[in-house]
Amino acid sequence: MKKDIQIPEVEGVHVAVVNEYNDIYKTQDWNAYIINDKDVDLEVVLIVTSGYSDKKMTSIFRKKLDALPKKSYAKIELMQEELFALNNEFRVTFFVGNTMYEKTYLFRKNTINEKALQTIPLMTVKGVLVK
Repeated sequence: MKKDIQIPEVEGVHVAVVNEYNDIYKTQDWNAYIINDKDVDLEVVLIVTSGYSDKKMTSIFRKKLDALPKKSYAKIELMQEELFALNNEFRVTFFVGNTMYEKTYLFRKNTINEKALQTIPLMTVKGVLVK
């Protein structure tokens, strides 16, 4: 039964952690985003995030987006810099039509930093990207 369930490979959907200026609080913040670089809309996007190491584990954060239009992005959460010493995992599930897709994006510990910044697709900022 389980072996009959096929979940296709995810392409064109990314998670990025971006360092950007917060106009309200006048601070530099790190924010996680989901990016839909596909030519189709994503429906019922579920994101489950957590951070962990051998000795620590964060609480689990869940976010639901009813839709993520094609060639767009949405903020997932604000990330405190203390979390970068942990592995940060983003489990993403979504539908395109009647087909379910699922992928886990992992930022390994200490890989989110200013030295790792790169251009992020669809955004006019730099950040750390996991494809």
